[in-house]
Amino acid sequence: MTTRIAFLAAPEGVEQVELTDPWQAVMDAAGAPRLVSTKPGRVQAYHHLDKADTFAVDEDVDTARTGDFDGLVLPGGVANPDVLRMDDRAVAFVRAFFDAGKPVAAICHAPWVLVEADVVRGRTLTSWPSLRTDIRNAGGTWVDEEVKVCTAGPNALVTSRKPADLKAFCAAALAEFRKAAGA
Repeated sequence: MTTRIAFLAAPEGVEQVELTDPWQAVMDAAGAPRLVSTKPGRVQAYHHLDKADTFAVDEDVDTARTGDFDGLVLPGGVANPDVLRMDDRAVAFVRAFFDAGKPVAAICHAPWVLVEADVVRGRTLTSWPSLRTDIRNAGGTWVDEEVKVCTAGPNALVTSRKPADLKAFCAAALAEFRKAAGA
């Protein structure tokens, strides 16, 4: 059985390595990643503040259905989650994974979308350090760890702080995706 994983990114601003490394990890595990965005076309990735590559969008949030996926990856970048949290459709898409009890993996600034979706209350997670106050204000517990897997809620929530944590992030996310898919 192929594990289908949605990767949600705004049309511009995603941190490239936080998209491509987890994407490759899913592919290496014989999974099927799908790029979901708020607009059809291509997503412009960045290396911090510099433009990097573009990636073809597979589905937009209006047509993508939570039921078609085993899990969700939220890559970071500063602009990416900031744009996503201002889009009600993207926030609803993220919230639907929590409502369905499906694993979600978020790295760096991506927990901003989780805060907006009101799904961090009672959860323990990590992120880029500048989000700690936002997470605490939303009812979550922030920790400074390479990777944090929180199962104190309706689903597994995997979070990491930064690109240097990607190896641990990918391993933890894949483990949770496999569990959810029954693989």
